[in-house]
Amino acid sequence: MNIKHLILFIMGAGLAFSCAAAPQSLIVMTHDSFAISESTISAFEEQYGTQVTLLPSGDAGSTLNRAILSKDAPVADILYGVDNTFLSRALAENLFLPYAPAASKDIVSDVSLVPGKQLVPINYGDVCINYDKSYFAQQGLALPQNLDSLLDPKYNGLLVVENPATSSPGLAFLLATIAEYGPSGFLDYWQGLKDNGVVVVNDWETAYYTNFSGSAGQGPQPMVVSYGTSPAAEVIFAEDDLTEAPTASLVGPNMCFRQIEYGGILKGTEQLELAQAFMDFMLSPEFQSDIPLNMFVYPVNRQAEIPQEFMDYAQVPQQPARLDPDMIAQYRESWIAAWREVFTN
Repeated sequence: MNIKHLILFIMGAGLAFSCAAAPQSLIVMTHDSFAISESTISAFEEQYGTQVTLLPSGDAGSTLNRAILSKDAPVADILYGVDNTFLSRALAENLFLPYAPAASKDIVSDVSLVPGKQLVPINYGDVCINYDKSYFAQQGLALPQNLDSLLDPKYNGLLVVENPATSSPGLAFLLATIAEYGPSGFLDYWQGLKDNGVVVVNDWETAYYTNFSGSAGQGPQPMVVSYGTSPAAEVIFAEDDLTEAPTASLVGPNMCFRQIEYGGILKGTEQLELAQAFMDFMLSPEFQSDIPLNMFVYPVNRQAEIPQEFMDYAQVPQQPARLDPDMIAQYRESWIAAWREVFTN
């Protein structure tokens, strides 16, 4: 072998080695609210010699739409962020490969598994009405104990909610009222709320930080549709150390709506084993314990650690509102349209 051939041989061997050593890549499509510590993702990357790329794709509905539109040529290996309001639609589109992580046995009892194992529950949380403790104490006003209570004239103008057509918590609260009053009775309830001065805004940020009196916004409404973990967040992010949350949640029967988020392996992935490993990882105690302080929801793995602030300041409803995902998929748009009629007339 002459020098020229030797050089070409060495260069070719080096190129082959370089290609062999190049890390695999895993793409995870998520909604824009997904958050997890870099160190947690790095731990998976180091263990499997891979690079995880997150692909934020809008809110939960927009993310699912993107997965549906690209299902013949998937742009990701895994989809995270399908919630129970979109569950039936996601399953009907036949987007996912069945897979059951080993840690599925450790999922908390009040979070249901999906028949067929196409999607795996990852976290859950509750949309509730939060209230400003100081307002009710100063006014000597009793707290509403159920949804009916909110129609009492003494609460006139004291509640701000989000538009269910433009807001996830707004939709969740609408579904809670449907769970309580049924498809034939919820509109009468909303007419009652309207007559009692309920304030409607387009998004959670406006409701919580502008209208709600219990947050930095110091607005005019002492009750707001938010999350069961919001009181814990008030303590965690307070500029001064707090020993008590300034807000709390109303957790009477059907006053909160339970949201569950799922993840699944998209059909067409070329990284099946790696995708299965990442699904296992998302249910691991390490990943699950990192969820609460990043996304302010609860892990589904009962072995995961729950932050002390959640245990001290967050309320978990004993009877959250639930609706069958098939019913939500079938009637969501018509329910929203009917709700809109109440507030445009």
